[in-house]
Amino acid sequence: MALTALAADAPSTSGIDLKAMDTSFAPCENFYMYACGGWKKANPIPADQSRWGRFQELKERNLEMERAILEKASRPSNRGAVEQKIGDYYASCMDEKGIEAAGLRPIRQTLDAIAGLRSKQDLTAEIARLHEEGVGAFFTFSARPDQKDSAIQIANVGQGGLGLPDRDYYLKGEPRFAELRKQYEETVGKMLGMLGGARYDPAAVMRIETALAKASLDRVARRNPDSTYHKMTVAQLEALSPEFDFGQYFARAPKFTSLNVSEPDFVRAMNAVIAASSLDDLKTYVVWHMLASYAELLPKAYRDAAFEFYGKTLRGQKEQPARWKQCVNATDDALGDALGRKFVEAAFSGASKQRALALVGEIENSMAKDIEEANWMTPATKDQALTKLHQVTNKIGYPDKWKNYTSVKIERGDYFGNSVRAAEFEIRRNLAKIGKPTDKSEWSMTPPTVNAYYSPPMNNINFPAGILQPPFYNPKADDAVNLGAIGVVIGHELTHGFDDQGRRFDGKGNLRNWWTAADAKAFDERAECFVKEYEGFSPVPGVHLNGKLTLGENAADNGGIHLAYMALLRALEKQMLSKADGFTPQQRFFLGFAQIWCENSTEESSRLRAMTDPHSPGEFRVNGVVRNMPAFQEAFSCKVGAPMAPADSCRIW
Repeated sequence: MALTALAADAPSTSGIDLKAMDTSFAPCENFYMYACGGWKKANPIPADQSRWGRFQELKERNLEMERAILEKASRPSNRGAVEQKIGDYYASCMDEKGIEAAGLRPIRQTLDAIAGLRSKQDLTAEIARLHEEGVGAFFTFSARPDQKDSAIQIANVGQGGLGLPDRDYYLKGEPRFAELRKQYEETVGKMLGMLGGARYDPAAVMRIETALAKASLDRVARRNPDSTYHKMTVAQLEALSPEFDFGQYFARAPKFTSLNVSEPDFVRAMNAVIAASSLDDLKTYVVWHMLASYAELLPKAYRDAAFEFYGKTLRGQKEQPARWKQCVNATDDALGDALGRKFVEAAFSGASKQRALALVGEIENSMAKDIEEANWMTPATKDQALTKLHQVTNKIGYPDKWKNYTSVKIERGDYFGNSVRAAEFEIRRNLAKIGKPTDKSEWSMTPPTVNAYYSPPMNNINFPAGILQPPFYNPKADDAVNLGAIGVVIGHELTHGFDDQGRRFDGKGNLRNWWTAADAKAFDERAECFVKEYEGFSPVPGVHLNGKLTLGENAADNGGIHLAYMALLRALEKQMLSKADGFTPQQRFFLGFAQIWCENSTEESSRLRAMTDPHSPGEFRVNGVVRNMPAFQEAFSCKVGAPMAPADSCRIW
């Protein structure tokens, strides 16, 4: 079906973005370009972005609202405690003259402490202190729900300590990766050299990080929760790494006797690295990670040097964002609930929350019907799946209880200190959970965030206020368009509870195999179809998607659209919608879905995401999905064999 040029210039009556379309493409040949080609031409990537899409558009609108909130809160008169915190934090970040004047003074004490280490045994206390400030050297330490008893929080030690985006950047032999390693080492050397005083060897950083990378589990292996669950005593952990005194390290945390060690082989390798490295090399490594963590808080020369590699080289971003954008994001990162509270007051209505909850209910009804009708599942597994589905909880908009930042000292003019104190607050708050009941009402995204998530150990789906706005949810759009947009997003998150990861957890959030062997085999066979399909997609020449890395997101995309379409069909049974903007309700549904994924990306960003991002690029989130949808092929009268209507298709949910 073609849309005339005249219609494209007319205002939309349904909520479809008619100007985003490019009808020189046939929907059955390339639906993504049909729905988004006009948008792509009209929306080149801004200089301060590496990717530009509908998510980023909405994020920019939210940033403007947050900016207005923060600039008002930064005026030191007639403000409450929340406004003082967020206002002075933002003002301190915007005080570039003050940051320049402070120079390296904020990190001088840490540099002196690291320089003063007299033995490898002294390393433990310094790493513990730096971890409390958010510096990620060697490994990670946090509290999280026990995967096999999710009602309780457990201590967790996991792999970490790398400066490049992924282990494979250290290990792949292609010239492109060799060049990136060279550029990274040059960046390390340049930034360490800017410190003056002590002489640091950047090659030491590469040696240590390469050894850690070799022992790190890859991203695909880490998708299997069984591969990252190894409960042991503190004594057993200490036996894995006698060179690092974990007993002393844990002295600053709440008392516990057992913990999960996500990757025991990594801890063994870390021990070997410490044993084999000189004290000077270890100091250099720690100084680099401290500097890399704090670069955004230091004078412009350090921020610029970090951006040259992490922004320009790795992502193809031409310019740093305006300072106000950096400071809005920094405030959201540091005091997210405080800023989020004000954002919700300004941007989120109770009506939006109620409509979102109603949509979630519709999608859950679809999931129940889909499970009941799945001809590849036995009754025993269906019963377990329905039990889990009925235990899913939904969180919409914002937390029921806001974090209390009273104890966080925010001092106007002390951006570095404010950032470190906020990080310490959050890390200590997290570690204080060890051994305590899991609070399933807690959020891991702030209210302005343009995203959503499903949590396997919590068995809940979460939709921040930030995403419940156009083009994802548009109160002026018709039901077909909204179901194609936010309805599919809701279905996507719900399907995560039953994807290759989520299906391993039961309704209480515990890692437990509730599948019969036959059903697990049938699931894996269907999942393999998606793996092969998406591995055939290439975002840039010479690069293909990793079908196993993206499996969960692809399964959720494909499952989510089925669930939302089922909800549309039920709605049409109650009230038949007529054509609008020249399209049937079914066509508007698919256009509403496709247009939330319109995007442009730099080649560098596309390469990076293909290696590290479990989400497929927008083009394949659309075309990879509709080609598996008989309903799409019917809606647009596609003939079997067309690119969007292959003879064989994939389906789990």
